[in-house]
Amino acid sequence: MTTADVHGPIDFVLIEFSGDRLTGEAAQALLDLVDKGIVTLYDVLVVGKDDDGSLYALDLADSVDQVGGFADLAWVRSGLLTEDDMREAAGTMRPGTLAVLIVYENTWAVPFVAAARNSGGEMIASARIPAQDVMDALDALEATEAPDSRQPVAATPSGG
Repeated sequence: MTTADVHGPIDFVLIEFSGDRLTGEAAQALLDLVDKGIVTLYDVLVVGKDDDGSLYALDLADSVDQVGGFADLAWVRSGLLTEDDMREAAGTMRPGTLAVLIVYENTWAVPFVAAARNSGGEMIASARIPAQDVMDALDALEATEAPDSRQPVAATPSGG
């Protein structure tokens, strides 16, 4: 089996921004990840929710003034996301906001997945911990530790 026959984990993120305009800083960071081969993009949608709760999608190519640098991602449409997906995602948004719904493959994992499968391994579970949850947990741990008790721990391979 070659890595061309294997995919990395596919994830989605929904990132909400206050207001009705995006600057594009996040879009540039996303394009940098693509350029480095870390992720492959499948879909990028910008969804808006008016103050009255009504939903709308912005065409990335035609709404440059509102989507900022995300206009550079207008070519990213695999068709995996449906209008129902957009509506479900938008249901979590606050009124008066824009959000970017991104579906991407963790391309960095393809060689690892291929090696695991070639050696008889099979993914039997996977989960994602939201970044904010990790940051909150680390902040809480830091707040409870004495200053001189914080020492890095080096991982060492076990004998087996």
